[in-house]
Amino acid sequence: MAKIRRGGKKEMPAINTSSLPDIIFMLLFFFMTVTSMKEVTYKVTIHPPEATELQKLEKKSLTRYVYVGTPTEEFRKQFGSETRLQLDDAFADVSQIEDYVVRERSAMDEDEQNLMTISIKADKDTRMGIIGDIKQALRRAYALKISYAAVQRTSY
Repeated sequence: MAKIRRGGKKEMPAINTSSLPDIIFMLLFFFMTVTSMKEVTYKVTIHPPEATELQKLEKKSLTRYVYVGTPTEEFRKQFGSETRLQLDDAFADVSQIEDYVVRERSAMDEDEQNLMTISIKADKDTRMGIIGDIKQALRRAYALKISYAAVQRTSY
């Protein structure tokens, strides 16, 4: 029979950390693949219109967005509740669209510049006068490929 010792102190063995870098890299790759970067902070509220015939944009990297809607709650005191235009992360006027298109086009590769599409993401309650003004400014900037953002209609 074995003899049991009762009073001896045993030290705790060291933790094996050899697999720790593997675990860290697995977590890093997981978060890199799952996480998506936020492109734009919305400063206008947009409830897109509904449509039945929709097409998906093929290359989103060639698309630049113009947001049209009423300012969000945090910007209502400063800008009011009238319909506003947002380019990238800033409010803008229709007169600034031409400069925006030229700036965005010059930042693209030369062979992709004529493939640039402007997508108008407008609230469903936006008046067509503002949309018409935006389209005129885009024509002056020779941005002739325009798409309108909408969501799929669920009921007929």
